[in-house]
Formats: sequence, structure tokens, C-alpha cells
Amino acid sequence: MEQAKPPCVSGRYWRVGAGDTFYTIAEEVGTTADELVNLNPGVDPFNLQVGQFLCLPAELPPCASGIFFVVGPGETLYLIAQTTGTTVEALLAVNPGIDPFNLRVGQKICLP
Repeated sequence: MEQAKPPCVSGRYWRVGAGDTFYTIAEEVGTTADELVNLNPGVDPFNLQVGQFLCLPAELPPCASGIFFVVGPGETLYLIAQTTGTTVEALLAVNPGIDPFNLRVGQKICLP
């Protein structure tokens, strides 16, 4: 019997496979385990069932350059700008809605 899909604002789902965890799914889709927990209230992250559908966050906004930088531990927009030869202002311009004071490890940032 097919598992029912939960309500999901983004309309994007992940079908749980053998060995999947919130952490591995989050890494695969470019989000955090905490985000998946928030999007899937009532789901026990320590008892995922094969075939279960999980709600995923909306896809990343369009990126004109098609080039993304993946945030690493301790990185800031300033360090990313220095590393990639751009400015914080340019990064903010191509990443509307990003919180420059709350970057997450594994977060994808569009480069100009």
C-alpha cells in the first residue's frame, strides 16, 4: 500500500529509502536536519519508515551564474566574498532573503 504524502507547502517530497536519516537526506537536498524536523511535525526523526514521504523545503532560488558556494564551518559572507573574489553586497544582491548572520553549514549560496 502506497504511503500518503503529508501536506507540504513546497510540493517537494522525499521518499525514505533504506538507511536514510534526516541528516543524510538534508545533506542530499542542501538543507539541515533541523529544517526537515520543522517541515515534518509529528514525524519521529529516529524512526523513519522505508517508503514514508517527507516534506522538503522549496528549491533554491534561481541563480543566474548557476554557480553555488557551499558554506563550511565558521564561514561568513565576508570570508566567502574574499575567497570567491566578490563583495558581501554582491552576494546579498543575488541571494535575496539570506540571513547573513545565520549561515548554516551545507547551505548553498549563489555566486554572482
